[in-house]
Amino acid sequence: MVSWLLVIILAYLCFSVSSLGDKLVLDGKPKPVSYTFYACFLSIFLLFLLPFINLKFPDTASWFWIILESITFIAGVYVMFAAVEKFDVSRVAAITGATQPIFIFILSWMFWGLQSMTISNIIAFIILIIGSAIISFEKDGKTAFECLKITLVASLIFALDYVFSKFVYLNQPFLQGFILMKISSAVFVLLFLISKTSRKEIFAKNVVSSKKTQFLFAGTQVFGGTANVLQGFAISLAPISLLAVMNSLKGIQYAFLFILTLLLSHFFPKALKQKISKEIIIQKTVSIILIGIGLAVLVI
Repeated sequence: MVSWLLVIILAYLCFSVSSLGDKLVLDGKPKPVSYTFYACFLSIFLLFLLPFINLKFPDTASWFWIILESITFIAGVYVMFAAVEKFDVSRVAAITGATQPIFIFILSWMFWGLQSMTISNIIAFIILIIGSAIISFEKDGKTAFECLKITLVASLIFALDYVFSKFVYLNQPFLQGFILMKISSAVFVLLFLISKTSRKEIFAKNVVSSKKTQFLFAGTQVFGGTANVLQGFAISLAPISLLAVMNSLKGIQYAFLFILTLLLSHFFPKALKQKISKEIIIQKTVSIILIGIGLAVLVI
């Protein structure tokens, strides 16, 4: 258990750095089509790793899950950025953090049947969901229902992606499965180029116009890519019964993000303007304590 737990914690640390970079790159209105395209297409460079992994051609069933996962991943990224384009990222994170583990639990039950979980696992699961929901919650009732609809869709799609990737890892070695899924995503995201409107958005000069933004975008993708590798490895290691529990650890990402945001807004206030109040600090501190308790219960 400790192995996948340490891996997923490292993954969420990298995701938090990537999310902070996204905040800076996507200052203003993000472009879901262009950002999804570049985030997925960059995986094409994993082709150069194929000669080094002792590639064995997957069977038909494995290809089915690989292709299904890659299409689902692209859809999830697009819907998520579409939500962030219209609504505050913190509100989107609050909904996904609270609902995605529940979706994964239900989907795991649908595909593999009810898995045995210890009492401590169930307690940790509940505590971690509560902690994740609290740490990413912000008081803002504007357009709450519209935000809920699109974010729930994104949450469900990413939950499906989690489950589909587990199917791949059950039948393929980790590196081979991961690389083939990402290359497949890079291939299928090329379908975005069919639309003339999408092509204009993807190749628009203002996507990553300045050198500073280009550098930040590249750095964000490096951390995001590392996080995806670590998360995939954790999914391959974790038993089916703990997939939902592992996803409920996402609150750790928000905790890291909060700390990094505090540091950046303090030392580089011009780079990131962050509203920090005593109430917010108390809220985040309580949620971090809950997440710590959930981790302790999980390990014990």
